[in-house]
Amino acid sequence: MITRFAPSPTGYLHWGHAFSALTAFASAHEAGDRFILRIEDIDATRCRPEYEAAIFEDLAWLGLSWESPVRRQSDHMADYRIALDSLTARGLAYRCFRTRREVVDAMASAPHGPQEAFTGAALPAAEEARRLGAGEAFAWRLSLLAARDELGAAWDDLSFVDEIAGPTKARPELAGDIVLARKDVGVAYHLAVVHDDALQEITHVIRGEDLFEATHIQRLLQALLGLPKPVYRHHRLVMGDDGKRLAKRDKAETLSELRARGVTAADVRAGLGF
Repeated sequence: MITRFAPSPTGYLHWGHAFSALTAFASAHEAGDRFILRIEDIDATRCRPEYEAAIFEDLAWLGLSWESPVRRQSDHMADYRIALDSLTARGLAYRCFRTRREVVDAMASAPHGPQEAFTGAALPAAEEARRLGAGEAFAWRLSLLAARDELGAAWDDLSFVDEIAGPTKARPELAGDIVLARKDVGVAYHLAVVHDDALQEITHVIRGEDLFEATHIQRLLQALLGLPKPVYRHHRLVMGDDGKRLAKRDKAETLSELRARGVTAADVRAGLGF
């Protein structure tokens, strides 16, 4: 068993991160196998060196150890470009010039309303050339229609195993034409994570249940790129006193704040059931 904890250094770790990291670490430790730490820092506008340093400090404080060197995604953008080029060369991705607002508006005007996933298509060659010539920014999006055509009957067989939910049929259509590479970054989350999980030979992806839906589209990318299919476990989320899941944006109490007020690592581990 090879597990991983892959935080983004966009803020300080809190109880929820601790639970996820400890769950992945304990699973690998009990199996006598490997635990990997990966820093997912492709979002240069939000990631900060001080947050990354705190990740290492907090995890070491919790008693975790991991293999070196630690893969930092921002150091490997060329790897993701190769994966993206593989998809674009086969006509599985297209340039999307729409703004976020335009995408939201397109979903709102869809036949089934704003809950319908976004799907689009490549522009006519002349229009695309004009926009490129004008220097307009674009994102690369995965074409679900082209992906379905390429996989053929295999599309209906897409599935994954979740150790909690059991065998699950993958339904990537629920996510729509996801972004593979953002306008301001050479890659987006889904493409980077499936690439790195395969590269690092992750056998068990252990993460929060809030990422269960992401697994559907990631399973499709694995099939398109010929990558192995790990086993998944989407564990429960740690909730705050208000009943909502802990989140950086809501300023959930951080591990460094706990440490500063005298809470010990043993207290945290015991509080989370370890």
